Amino acid sequence: MADDKSKIGGPDRLRVASGQEYEVRDFAEKFGISPGEARDLIERFGNDRETLEQEAKKLGGA
Repeated sequence: MADDKSKIGGPDRLRVASGQEYEVRDFAEKFGISPGEARDLIERFGNDRETLEQEAKKLGGA
């Protein structure tokens, strides 16, 4: 099911939707990592954005 872009803010911003290619790609680009690395992080640490950002910074140095 496609992401409803009219519903923004709130709880949606606290998570990275691993099933949405554009979210994984944008997250990866933000931290200078590959989309595959971003998916690996999501698999290892869950989809909590704060946790993922901390771990991505360790990989990408952003």
